[in-house]
Amino acid sequence: MSFSPLIRQLIDSLRILPGVGQKTAQRMALQMLERDRSGALRLAQALTQAMEGVGHCKQCRTLSEDDVCQLCLDPRRDDSLLCVVEGPMDVYAVEQTGYRGRYFVLKGHLSPLDGLGPEAIGVPDLLARIEQAAFSEVILATNPTVEGEATAHYIAQLLANKGLITSRIAHGMPLGGELELVDGGTLAHALAGRRPINL
Repeated sequence: MSFSPLIRQLIDSLRILPGVGQKTAQRMALQMLERDRSGALRLAQALTQAMEGVGHCKQCRTLSEDDVCQLCLDPRRDDSLLCVVEGPMDVYAVEQTGYRGRYFVLKGHLSPLDGLGPEAIGVPDLLARIEQAAFSEVILATNPTVEGEATAHYIAQLLANKGLITSRIAHGMPLGGELELVDGGTLAHALAGRRPINL
């Protein structure tokens, strides 16, 4: 079946969403056109407002409607801790843990094959932020992927002589997990990161 140009444009636009393929985009487009035009118009309005009104915080670089986000404005946060993450979604994930320090959001991870070097992801901005503040510890919370590990290692090398504690989030066994169901790489990280039991 051949769709009209406007329907084809809608389908192609929906395909930019992660996990949305051709068939899913077609179903979404036809659902909006056939059954929920008012919902689709609300979605279009919300998308327009978000694209025009949401930018990046000038301090931590997370998504924000203001020049400086609410997390950076909060005076109750611990100014001695800086958590470095790969993207804004990671800020929300770390917040769920009860962490109450400051953040710096990279724009991804180092990936030479994709043309993402230190400047592209914001490493010079990170170094400038560290120079301007009085952090005592930098927590590298990049993803436990090859690229995330390389990014954390690179940043740790740059911070080696800055008089800071540079730490890396732990990797390993999920809470409630069973050894027989865990992959070898995860189990290796868990063994390497073992800690003594304090009684």
